[in-house]
Amino acid sequence: MSSSDLPRIAVLGGTGFIGRTILGALDERGHHLLTIARKAPAEPLPGEFARLDLTEDSPAELAELLAEHRIDVVINAAGGMWGLTDEQMVGANVGMVGRLLEALRSMPAAPRLVHLGTVHEYGLCPIGVSLGEDSEPKPSMVYGQLKLQATRLIEDAVRTEGLDAVVLRLGNVVGAHQPGHSLLGVMAGKLVAARTAGTTAELALQPLTAQRDFVDLQDTVDAIIAAVPSNPDSPAVLNIGLGKASSARELVELLIEASGVPVEVTEVPAPDGTGPETEWQQLDVTAAGKALGWQPSRSLRSAVTELWRAASADAASAR
Repeated sequence: MSSSDLPRIAVLGGTGFIGRTILGALDERGHHLLTIARKAPAEPLPGEFARLDLTEDSPAELAELLAEHRIDVVINAAGGMWGLTDEQMVGANVGMVGRLLEALRSMPAAPRLVHLGTVHEYGLCPIGVSLGEDSEPKPSMVYGQLKLQATRLIEDAVRTEGLDAVVLRLGNVVGAHQPGHSLLGVMAGKLVAARTAGTTAELALQPLTAQRDFVDLQDTVDAIIAAVPSNPDSPAVLNIGLGKASSARELVELLIEASGVPVEVTEVPAPDGTGPETEWQQLDVTAAGKALGWQPSRSLRSAVTELWRAASADAASAR
């Protein structure tokens, strides 16, 4: 297939952790790309860039931009949680999706929408249970509640308006250029600093026994790309994860092993003396296998190794 036959794709939030990797993978395949974000990136991205504030600028401006670039598919990797107030989170995760849907409704031929949701829409479940797409969502945090509202807006548009769209509910994504504010990002920063200084890394760790579904970044991007073609037989919501719960402590230990940095670990109690955590999230990814022909193929060890390689390379280039 020549590049002229490939769908033209706009990525909202293409300057972020997952968005950048999506752009790189699509660029390798030869797609025409348009990144739409509030701020221009510090480093150039593949394809073209358009500055638009998705939480404030009008849906008409977005629709005009998509039409101008003859966009066939919109991948929405925008949104946010870290460093935002609850009010800002509403705009970034619900208001923005409402504006996007309004823009698509106004277009004579609306592009397909691939929206990135989150496992946090489900909340927690009993240990040993796998969360399927028909599991009742009970989000326990504001971010999950807002992402669920966005998912329901999209589901309603699919059901009542015939919008061509799918929501991918992502597990906890791990890989290169992990955000520095995340647990693994913080740990990687401390390990890099200790290696640079030639010292032992001193890490203070809580029990970290909560079980979560972590998934490799490249596996996640493979799933997103597999969702680009329209599929009328696909459910409106699909889980994307490893299908296996692991503790954050396991990933931190894998990161320490990948780094080779000597470490001194101090065990600290969980907040408020709550004791060992027994929280659990595990996704059932059977439906994604059927609808997308996708399944996870990379290990968490591989994901953490890529995270460390990127953190080391970034530190070396910054010197």
